Amino acid sequence: MRGQVVTRGSLVLALAVVLQYAILVRISFRGSHADFMVLLPFGAGYVAGPERGAAFGFVSGLVADLFLPTPFGMSALVGCLVGYLSGMAASGLVRPAWWVPLFGGVGATAISLGLYAMLGYVLGQPAMLDHDLFPALAVALPASFVLALPAVRLVSWALRPAGRTRPSFAEPAR
Repeated sequence: MRGQVVTRGSLVLALAVVLQYAILVRISFRGSHADFMVLLPFGAGYVAGPERGAAFGFVSGLVADLFLPTPFGMSALVGCLVGYLSGMAASGLVRPAWWVPLFGGVGATAISLGLYAMLGYVLGQPAMLDHDLFPALAVALPASFVLALPAVRLVSWALRPAGRTRPSFAEPAR
């Protein structure tokens, strides 16, 4: 089962990279674009719990760092934190509704971009906090509302818990 999760996770990451860097980067408004890669850690935490969410967030962040001109490891740290926080928040849900991933994805995107900007500021890139954050939020938040459910479904397929025949994207891990 572990090999199947690694294979599916790798396929999801490859698909996300193609979607992000071949399509979404080209659809921009005033230099800002949607960010599908920040939704993967949220989906992993929501579906598989805080530990697996943090691990998947770290790996997806490392993959995203390969394509970014920022200090290597920033996206991995942010992805790890978002995956863990999403898993912790989802573990408190008793009966999640179908709309929880939509608004959770928006919240996770806002947290991701905020953490990313603060880390950039601390690491000597103050422009990330000064003028790049608000246009990025204005574009990324509505886009994450649209892309959150597909991201959760993809990650649910990749990290399918043992013993389940179908992925369940509406039930967070306990």
